[in-house]
Amino acid sequence: MRCRIATQLLTVVLILGLNARNGPAGSLSRQEGDRLQQKIDAIVNNGALSPVPRKKTAVSEAELNSYLNLNLREKVPPALSQPEVNLLGNGGLAGRVYVDIDKFKRQRGTRGLMDPFSYLSGEVPVTARGVLRTREGRGQFQLSSAEIYGVPLPKPVLQELVTFFSRSPERPRGFDLDSPFDLPAKIRELLVTQGEALAVQ
Repeated sequence: MRCRIATQLLTVVLILGLNARNGPAGSLSRQEGDRLQQKIDAIVNNGALSPVPRKKTAVSEAELNSYLNLNLREKVPPALSQPEVNLLGNGGLAGRVYVDIDKFKRQRGTRGLMDPFSYLSGEVPVTARGVLRTREGRGQFQLSSAEIYGVPLPKPVLQELVTFFSRSPERPRGFDLDSPFDLPAKIRELLVTQGEALAVQ
């Protein structure tokens, strides 16, 4: 369950991006990351109870970015680095992750001159924006835009990246941008306000 939550957090980072700043917003802190780990453990434990007690858990943007960059460092695929998520409010999410295109192409294989990734090399910032809507234990992303170096990224190309990096034993086909998904740990809603997300069980 904890691994599933971590995988979903990484998927959010890859799907929803913001800007190409040189590093995560603010300073990263192991203390902030550990605080989020404790909150995730508490959410999982609460969700395992029957009936599930009503509980609200607030997660700050600083906690999320510290957790992604420090606590989950070993779980992040080698071709991804410097993940950043911004909580914009009213369900809006944004973030950025650097993708090592050369490693990606070696793992995934080349597909000729028509491959859009054949014209890229090195680490590039994949950025996007979108809205997360959740209700009754289900969530869905509504992608607004995505780009690499300011150049719009077509949705099928972004989907290929998302599929490749979000594959797991639980989701062997990866994450489908258009498909609703179950929230983990009996979370009923995930409310995104400016700088903070609220998990409601």
